[in-house]
Amino acid sequence: MKKQIVYRGSLVLAMLLGVAIQVSAGEQWTAQKAQDWYGQKGWAAGCNFTPSTAINQLEMWQAETFDSATIDRELGWAQDIGFNAVRIFLHNIPWEEDKQGFLKRIDQFLTIADKHHIKVIMVPLDAVWDPYPKAGKQRDPKPHVHNSGWVQSPGVEILKNPARHDELKGYIQGVISHFKDDQRILAWDMFNEPDNMNRPAYEAAEPANKAQLSLMLLKKAFAWAREINPSQPLTAGVWMGNWELADKLLPMEKFCLEQSDVISFHNYGNLEDMKKCVQNLKRYHRPVVCTEYMARPQGSRFDPILGYLKEEKVGAINWGFVNGKTQTIYPWDTWTKNYTAAPKVWFHDIFQQDGTPYDAKEVAYIKSVTLKNEVSSAKR
Repeated sequence: MKKQIVYRGSLVLAMLLGVAIQVSAGEQWTAQKAQDWYGQKGWAAGCNFTPSTAINQLEMWQAETFDSATIDRELGWAQDIGFNAVRIFLHNIPWEEDKQGFLKRIDQFLTIADKHHIKVIMVPLDAVWDPYPKAGKQRDPKPHVHNSGWVQSPGVEILKNPARHDELKGYIQGVISHFKDDQRILAWDMFNEPDNMNRPAYEAAEPANKAQLSLMLLKKAFAWAREINPSQPLTAGVWMGNWELADKLLPMEKFCLEQSDVISFHNYGNLEDMKKCVQNLKRYHRPVVCTEYMARPQGSRFDPILGYLKEEKVGAINWGFVNGKTQTIYPWDTWTKNYTAAPKVWFHDIFQQDGTPYDAKEVAYIKSVTLKNEVSSAKR
């Protein structure tokens, strides 16, 4: 909400000068402002990106393991197939350990991405997988297990104690204020899947009231970001169901959909399932971006979904890019089933670590959508 402050003795001067003395905190963008922004930026197509040499956000961002050479090489492959956006995950621990070093490494990443004509969606908070993040050397991947080392931000010790939530204010505001006018950043995706209970991998360690705790933190994170008033939009994605009935939305979903400047969502279903989500979310009259999709065994594939999303002018950010330490070529059920070899059909990801495509025909299809002005009609 905009706040106007008039200091004693300044009102007459301000009137004479024809200026207003005010301090403005950011407000939610109007739907029209969001649509105008999207019209300027154009259709976003890309992936959730972690370099293949990093098991999680900490290994990606800590000074000892920040791998600019791999980032440069792999974003080059993203550019080659027509991707113009990536979604990346930050973490509060590198900020706490070395604020200036962390900001410098983020800037390095943005410079590399910009070299490859790629915009970046930043995710400051994440409620998925291991709730006990620790600084320093990260563990080795568990063989054949999907995302065996990914960590939450913040960890459960902060999340479960509302009195500690304000410890994150400096991190959220520090990072956003540093990059608030940076044209290399596409958007701020404030909290990834905030109410995910991580069943069954870490459910026993999660607070029973995680949804309520995460909503408290998400509301604060939005307020902190609005105080900074970045030039980039804020969003928080809904990720379960298709949101058909507005009066049936969970409190978390209601907040995300009503407070985001740009609507974002996740869907790992087939084309028909994706269509339902898109059509239901268009009722908010704001730009729509799918920030996670593509799980081949579940029917969520580039062909035809990428083409459909382009036709609908819905941003398309799939999960995964290069098969690496996150091991997301393996499915989620590797947490409950014993796998001894890579699956014949990859779950996520597009390339091997040497740049060889998992499926050359699939890459050709991606290029046919991203590198051409017109797309043939997606399969119905």
